[in-house]
Amino acid sequence: MFSKTRVTEKPQTPPASGAATSNPDAPAAPSHDRAEAPVTAPARRTAPSVLSSDLTVVGNIRTEGDIQIEGTVEGDIRAHQLVIGESATIRGEIVGDEVVVNGRVVGRVRGLKVRLTATARVEGDIIHKTIAIESGAHFEGSVQRQEDPLANGPTKKLAPPASE
Repeated sequence: MFSKTRVTEKPQTPPASGAATSNPDAPAAPSHDRAEAPVTAPARRTAPSVLSSDLTVVGNIRTEGDIQIEGTVEGDIRAHQLVIGESATIRGEIVGDEVVVNGRVVGRVRGLKVRLTATARVEGDIIHKTIAIESGAHFEGSVQRQEDPLANGPTKKLAPPASE
C-alpha cells in the first residue's frame, strides 16, 4: 500500500559482487564512499522495560537498556537506567549508569548517578560518582565515591559482616 522510498535518495547502483538484495530492512553492504570506521549499533532510546508490581523474579537481570521495577526481584540487576518503584523490593546488587530508588533495596547499589527519593529504603552500601539523598529517605550502610563505580572488578565490602 505504501512504499518506504524517499524522494531525496539517489538511485543506487547494484553492488559489484552482483548480490542484490530485495529486502529494504536488510543491512546495507559497506559503502566505499564512507571513511573506514567501526560499525556500532545506532544509539536509540526505547521505552523502559517495566516489571509490574504483581511480578516476582528470582534470578539476575541484565540489560543494555532502561528498566523500571515495581515488583520483587531476588537477584542482581544491571541496566543503563534503573528505576526502583515505590512498591518494589530488590534483594541483591543493583548496577546502572543512573539509579533512582523509590522503593526498598537490600544489597549494594553501584551507579554513576544514584538518587534516593523520600520514599526510598536502602539497606546496603552505595558506591557512586554522584549521589542525591532526599529528605525522608531511609538509608543504612556506607557511601563511597569512586570515579568509575561500574568497573567490573570486585569491590571490597565496605561494611564487613559481624564475626561470631
